[in-house]
Amino acid sequence: MTGTPPRDALPRRAFLRQALGGLGAVAFAPRLPGLGMLQNSADAAPGYRKPAKAKRVVYLFQSGGPSHIDLFDPSPRLEELHGTELPDSIRGEQRITGMTSGQASFPCVKPIRPFKAYGESGLEMSSLLEHTGGVADRICLLRAVHTEAINHDPAVTFIQTGNQRLGYPSLGSWVDFALGSSNPDLPSYMVLISMGSGRPNDAQALFSRLWSNGFLPSSHQGVQLRSGADPVLYLSDPAGLDRRGRRAMLDALAALNREEAERSGDPETDARIAQYEMAYRMQASVPELMDLSTEPESTFERYGPDSRRPGSFAANCILARRMLERDVRFVQLFHRGWDQHGNLERDLQLQVGDTDQPSAALVQDLVERGMLDDTLVVWGGEFGRSVYSQGDISSPGHGRDHHGRCFSLWMAGGGVKGGMAHGETDDFCFNIVDGGVHIRDLNATILHLLGLDHDRLTYPHLGLDQKPTGVIPARVVTEILA
Repeated sequence: MTGTPPRDALPRRAFLRQALGGLGAVAFAPRLPGLGMLQNSADAAPGYRKPAKAKRVVYLFQSGGPSHIDLFDPSPRLEELHGTELPDSIRGEQRITGMTSGQASFPCVKPIRPFKAYGESGLEMSSLLEHTGGVADRICLLRAVHTEAINHDPAVTFIQTGNQRLGYPSLGSWVDFALGSSNPDLPSYMVLISMGSGRPNDAQALFSRLWSNGFLPSSHQGVQLRSGADPVLYLSDPAGLDRRGRRAMLDALAALNREEAERSGDPETDARIAQYEMAYRMQASVPELMDLSTEPESTFERYGPDSRRPGSFAANCILARRMLERDVRFVQLFHRGWDQHGNLERDLQLQVGDTDQPSAALVQDLVERGMLDDTLVVWGGEFGRSVYSQGDISSPGHGRDHHGRCFSLWMAGGGVKGGMAHGETDDFCFNIVDGGVHIRDLNATILHLLGLDHDRLTYPHLGLDQKPTGVIPARVVTEILA
């Protein structure tokens, strides 16, 4: 065809975007009043939807790599192996980081505190975890989780997105994309960050891409709440603009964006309209959510002495419970400081002091509110720690290096069995003996409990039907399902 195209003709790129607009509209539907009901109805459920055991998730992510050896994975032989050299037959071809690869010796280190049995189930955990032990009968402890990554950034990215490369959606964004919101006044995916006491000055950095939408429509990105007077940046009205003026401005802007959407066919324009409207509603809902003055004194006693300090892990756990009560679909807490390369005994106890009581309090709170059965709680980090010492074992400053071949995390509620441990490692807590769970399997199981099929939940990108668990097969860990 030659000559000048008609004035109202779509550009080629706009045509292609519009051809894919139907998928964008499906993603946008949960954000619009009334349309989310269609997506959530049984007759309209897409192929990746199944009956769900959990309605919501709270993911207590412990960034830096908590030591499974010192907290969750008891090995009676480590007491007698303490100070002996890690055998080559156990270490095998395991990759190690540059921080210990040059060591001449790899002496084994026993746990810093003894283990004990908790609850009627007799679930064994460190004696440091007295509060978590108090809810042991609610916990499913996975002792044979594994990953290929051995450094923080790729490892955290991997467990959060199912891929070590950048640019992929986080698990929470996939859940938001698939299920939409149950509360029109709050984002479906919300994030809180706290700094641990163990390494307050040099903890590993976190990046907003860890709760990013990746290639999914931008309306599905996680929303971070900060401590302080302004929890969400740029949410407040500009000086001199009242609510009526703000409403009029947004209505005019929405009209312009709708014209642009009709012209270009770009689904991101619809997402922009949705985000403006959500921000307008959040101006009322977020201050009410963040106001802990309505909580009784018993709440702060339960969550511990740090719970009154804004931005602490304990205070964030209270906020997480308040979000779950308001039907926020996916709540993620990132707690930094678990990277104990040195000063293991001191720093690990400080981190446990930050997290033990509030984590258990959140579980117990959900039990008493009748919410644990349909709320999935996940607690864990990106990998574990090495059985061998980093540094001189005789020095109080020694620590443990990264270890991805096996590590531990726990889950509670939301359709998993309580009072059980799944998976087994060897006497050195170094290799998996039975019941291995890859982090892809973990994410597949979380999605399954939410009623989502990880193999059928896809989005076209770079010529592939991308999945939340990546291209390598993953399985649901059926052994832990209630």
